[in-house]
Amino acid sequence: MIFANGKLFPDTERKAVLDGLEAQLNTARIAPPLEAETVVHAVDALGKRLASGEFDTLISRFLPAGAGLDELLPLLSRESLEVKLTTELGPDPFASKDHTKTTARTLPLGVLFHIAPGNMPGLPVYTVLEGLLTGNINLVKLPHGDKGLSLAAFGLLVEQEPRLAPYIYAFDLPAGQRADMETLAELADGLVVWGGDGAIQAARTLAGPGCKLIEWGHRLSFAYISGYEDKEGELSALASHIVETGQRLCSSCQVIFLDSEEQKAGTAFCQEFLPYLEKAAAKRPGLGAGAPASLSGHTALLERIVDGRAEGETLLQGKGCSVIFRPDRELELSPMEGNALVKLLPQRELLPTLRRQKGRLQTAGLICSPKRREALASLLACAGLTRVTRTGSMSASFPSEAHDGEYPLRRYLRVVDIER
Repeated sequence: MIFANGKLFPDTERKAVLDGLEAQLNTARIAPPLEAETVVHAVDALGKRLASGEFDTLISRFLPAGAGLDELLPLLSRESLEVKLTTELGPDPFASKDHTKTTARTLPLGVLFHIAPGNMPGLPVYTVLEGLLTGNINLVKLPHGDKGLSLAAFGLLVEQEPRLAPYIYAFDLPAGQRADMETLAELADGLVVWGGDGAIQAARTLAGPGCKLIEWGHRLSFAYISGYEDKEGELSALASHIVETGQRLCSSCQVIFLDSEEQKAGTAFCQEFLPYLEKAAAKRPGLGAGAPASLSGHTALLERIVDGRAEGETLLQGKGCSVIFRPDRELELSPMEGNALVKLLPQRELLPTLRRQKGRLQTAGLICSPKRREALASLLACAGLTRVTRTGSMSASFPSEAHDGEYPLRRYLRVVDIER
């Protein structure tokens, strides 16, 4: 399906929609600019309707049982959006600023082509929302498996505020539609890509010299334990985070690093942590939900045995989860699905070890005594981390926070200087 100018079209109409797209985009460009207040008012109103349960039946058609939009809903409020605008762009960001000989105007880039992520429900809608807040026209390549959720959301948003219709176009393109992707990229002033190295590399070949490439690549996150403030509470929160996220988000814990050099400390921690992980896994909704975790953990270990990389490794298999101790120090992707990696990383080796993943670091869930928290947080920041949180909130969204160390809205704008 295709969403264009406020309406849904079957995929058979794709060629006709693409053929007429440039003319529609140019019409929107020269129209009165889209004001941030228009977007804020519409999103706030729609967010209240979503929170009230008005669309629960509709949402249940697109999301699996037990899933929801709890992480996204707080971001769809007037307060949150106004804080985001002020934090990222300052007060009255779109006002003209007079200089000695010129007037500076802050304007949208123009047309943004979003290659949207699929690792969390609602993210394609949120990346478009950032484009709308900055007055841009948004073309979206929906992720595989979106199943119509984003198309439904765009329809509700335009129904709430018809003035948004010329600013949202979404395409559920099948794999391999290179020509159509190139057409959309040629129309764009900025290409916003979310994904791993493959997606980033592919986007670089799409974005021509006149198209600004805005990358939001995959990141790695971990927990670092150097003492405790509330051991039972902190380990319970970490276990819940690992299970609830499935370790599929950029902010999900992939490795639990222990501030120790003693292998006995590593194996002891694994034995201690497994019951916490099993308790969290038992709450996972769905019959047989632990099967993917068991299969994922065993498959990962077998692959490493075949490759000769499993020496010194220990697998503790639990019910619907596992804890794996590895003797190396490297940050890496876990087997996911509730299979926790544990490694030793003494504080003196933290900086050189993490710097080997520079540019890929995101969140550190820090567990330590209160008196050490500030110093360890500063060290993690020096290593390249862009978020340091409690372990239970590694994947939480905070008002006015940056994204991977940057404010996105700034990247979607340009400044025009006009001589008087």
